[in-house]
Amino acid sequence: MAGWNHTGVKEFLLVGLTENPDLQTPLFLLFLLIYLITLVGNWGIIILIWINVLLHTPMYFFLNNLSFCDICYATVFAPKMLVNFLAKHKASTFSACVLQSFFFAMCVTIEVILLSMMAYDRYVAIANPLLYPVIMTQRVCIQMVLASYLGGLINSLTHTIGLLKLDFCGPNIVNHYFCDIPPLLRLSCSDSHKNEILLLIFSGIIVMFTFIIITVSYICIIIAIQRIHSVEGRHKAFSTCASHLIAVTLLCGSVSFSYIQPSSQYSLEQEKLSAVFYTSVIPMLNPLIYSMRNKDVKEAAKWSIWWKRTST
Repeated sequence: MAGWNHTGVKEFLLVGLTENPDLQTPLFLLFLLIYLITLVGNWGIIILIWINVLLHTPMYFFLNNLSFCDICYATVFAPKMLVNFLAKHKASTFSACVLQSFFFAMCVTIEVILLSMMAYDRYVAIANPLLYPVIMTQRVCIQMVLASYLGGLINSLTHTIGLLKLDFCGPNIVNHYFCDIPPLLRLSCSDSHKNEILLLIFSGIIVMFTFIIITVSYICIIIAIQRIHSVEGRHKAFSTCASHLIAVTLLCGSVSFSYIQPSSQYSLEQEKLSAVFYTSVIPMLNPLIYSMRNKDVKEAAKWSIWWKRTST
């Protein structure tokens, strides 16, 4: 097919987090633990929401999808990374590398957009509590979630198609622990300037779109909270937003640091450190943040444990 990839590279060699052989086993154990906590924590949130009728609300519908996204998000790269910690030949085929970059770009975009949807949901719940069931209907929530998945698919497809149009004739060493788009663009023997511009534009649009929604939502939330007369009411309103605000700050801050910068200032070593945070730490922390700071989730967990004991 004219204009599409005619690459001579059949596989990419991943450098990984470090080339120090003494650190491979400790890092394997560390990231295996992180991945297991991520799976257990997020599946725990999903199951808890599914079995507790009291959690069948818009807020937990979005949290359910966020947890599912975190599972997919971590699984995109974690198994391969764990294998490479113990492997001598840390290779990935060209097709596998492209697929990994595709699914990773899609998952991270979905997650960022979902967090902005959750900010709007919190605004409606606090500023218009009486109209909340009317505004945030099941149909509206499903449409919002589908919009986030569509946004992730469009963003990912755009960069993947652009990547497939490039030629890779060597070298084939990726200075990263997974097949991310920026390090792959650096290996192309074609002109990847358009791809870099597209990456900067799309990342900027997504971050600005979500930033505006989140910022406006929280400004309105703060105004609404100021109108609450009781101290207890204000504290409850703030506590419902605290978990979400922490999750947004962690994810958007680390992703913005990696992608919203000119290619001349781009450092692959800095990107790897930042990537560890938004690919490993954040999916693990999200269920902990939402469960430890959320009274409803705690009560639902206690009820589930009590119900299991009594039924046994």
